[in-house]
Amino acid sequence: MSNTADALSTEKPQTESGRPIETQFAQLAAQPKPKYDGFLPPEPKALEDTGLTLTEVEALILKQLLTTGSCIGRKIADQIKLPFGILQEALRSLKAQMLLNYKGQATVGDFEYELSEEGDKRARFHLERCTYCGAAPVPLKDYIAGIERQSVRKSRPRLPDLCAAFSDLMLPPAIISQIGQAIHAGKAMFVFGQPGNGKTSIAERVIRSINNYVWIPRTMTISGEIIRLFDPASHEEAPPLAGGALLDTVHFDRRWVRIKRPSIIVGGELRMEQLEVIFNPATGILESPVQLKANCGALVVDDFGRQRMGAAELLNRWIVPLEKGYDYLSLPSGRQVQVPFDQLLIFSTNLPPKSLVDEAFLRRIPYKIEVNDPAPREFRDLLKLCCQKAGIEFRDDAFEHLLTKHYAESGRPMRYCHPRDLIEQVRTFCEFHDLPLVLTAKGLDVAVKNYFAGLNET
Repeated sequence: MSNTADALSTEKPQTESGRPIETQFAQLAAQPKPKYDGFLPPEPKALEDTGLTLTEVEALILKQLLTTGSCIGRKIADQIKLPFGILQEALRSLKAQMLLNYKGQATVGDFEYELSEEGDKRARFHLERCTYCGAAPVPLKDYIAGIERQSVRKSRPRLPDLCAAFSDLMLPPAIISQIGQAIHAGKAMFVFGQPGNGKTSIAERVIRSINNYVWIPRTMTISGEIIRLFDPASHEEAPPLAGGALLDTVHFDRRWVRIKRPSIIVGGELRMEQLEVIFNPATGILESPVQLKANCGALVVDDFGRQRMGAAELLNRWIVPLEKGYDYLSLPSGRQVQVPFDQLLIFSTNLPPKSLVDEAFLRRIPYKIEVNDPAPREFRDLLKLCCQKAGIEFRDDAFEHLLTKHYAESGRPMRYCHPRDLIEQVRTFCEFHDLPLVLTAKGLDVAVKNYFAGLNET
């Protein structure tokens, strides 16, 4: 076991003031958290506020009616996510061009609309150019302004926030401090060490230390090209609340959607094309790359070094974004646009960083956090905690048997994942044989035999 691991487990890490980190954690946890000045996209009052042209809005209306048939104006506004007052201008324009007909009277000031013969032709013309007919897109400049207001790089989590985020993991205070410094600086980090010590679990929880929610556009437009940003597979929608009630009566731009700060994980399946804008033939629009979806959140490159592309190739792609905070995306039209690169980029790997990339690359990832094996005391505490969660009575003699026979004598390294996995097997053994839920040497022997069979743990 490394000297670093012994130091983390036997010494009390000190702050510059000389106080133990645990003491500082406890004192700061008692302080009230600062209020977050949230971002709420303002509702557009006029067409000019949307950043869209009348032609763009008219095209969305025509395609919507082609898809749904006749529809009242307010329902069209709800589908396109624009205020009905703004939509009325476009509806009047379409009626004047004889592209729409009144099918019937709806509520006061509203009608049921249907396409005319010429309107049907115009709608199909727009559909051939782009099949998208959902929420109206948000211009790139408004998206950039929203990201700047909600930037994860400007977040300043405190020690209590980090402790709360990692409360379900038994991490040495020194590691929590390292992670906190990286988040505070808004810099990329390498989390490395032996498999089974919770690197992925750490990376997944990093974003929890920052305020929970952000707003992103459902779609974005760049010179008439529509890019989908909100992805239910990557983002978790969170309906906006005010005083515990839904913001049904509060005016905000409904082209935006409130989500939990994203934490997107990509692994060995990551390909270079996922880092670029791609055309989705199923939806007829452009799909944003993973780093754009991760803006204002965290992007975790898990199992780094085992991707389908080389490690140097991946980092080459992100040299400018890492240093400048913005990225360049190439659109299918050939145009290149500058977009924010505002995320905590986390590389998690079982391999030594220096074996993956050279020193020049490593300098661009300033925070390197090594997750070492647990010390015997930490291993015992974690095993005891897992017993409590599983409803199993913990016994010191059984733990000493496990430590001596299955770790010390065999030279097997301890990993943070072992207590959880072994206790799960012990519980299964006891339940299957109708035995009391008690930690015993026999139960642990069976668990070790099941768990480590075929593994080269040396």
